[in-house]
Amino acid sequence: MDQPASPLAEIRARIASAARVARRKADEITLVAVSKTHPAEAIAPLIAEGQRVFGENRVQEAQAKWPALIEAHAGVELHLVGQLQSNKAEDAVRLFDCIHSLDRLSLVGALAKAMDKAARQVPCFVQVNIGAEEQKGGCPIAELPALLAEARAAALPLIGLMCVPPAEIEPAPFFALLDKLAADHGLSGRSMGMSDDFETAIQLGATHIRVGSALFGARD
Repeated sequence: MDQPASPLAEIRARIASAARVARRKADEITLVAVSKTHPAEAIAPLIAEGQRVFGENRVQEAQAKWPALIEAHAGVELHLVGQLQSNKAEDAVRLFDCIHSLDRLSLVGALAKAMDKAARQVPCFVQVNIGAEEQKGGCPIAELPALLAEARAAALPLIGLMCVPPAEIEPAPFFALLDKLAADHGLSGRSMGMSDDFETAIQLGATHIRVGSALFGARD
């Protein structure tokens, strides 16, 4: 009997299918495997299957488990997908290869200083509070032009916008809005779409999708 496909193989097949429907190439879409709260023992099998881009929510958690994994496996990229405190900017710049959560002016300065100190340029997405939710991080849409201008003046390597749409609401209009905002501001990257909605995000221009539970199961 055929062995059942692994969760990673299933997600890759769904990415390819969504890309075909959208008349896009699957290799235009980066799968960020969000491994937050999961131990190194759960991550290693995905690396063995060829997954190389992973996401973590917290700097401290990533510091505890990723240095050994990165040393043992060539070519692994680590993305910070959770909110970043300014006092953790230096640690983030040293450890992560991409930051998805630049969302305020104070963090622009902290990251610019940290990158200068480390002599390391880390690509950044600006997180947009696309649903205007008070409990969520992200730059308000009205403040986005000023934040982008400040980040560009500080020579931060901006590559796109990121969002987390409101829960339990059809995400397509929010993805479409992020796509338009990114285009309006000359940014090519769109970090949007998670386990439950990444196929919709791909249809609407996602370049990076952040998939956790569909790969690793429920978080602790």
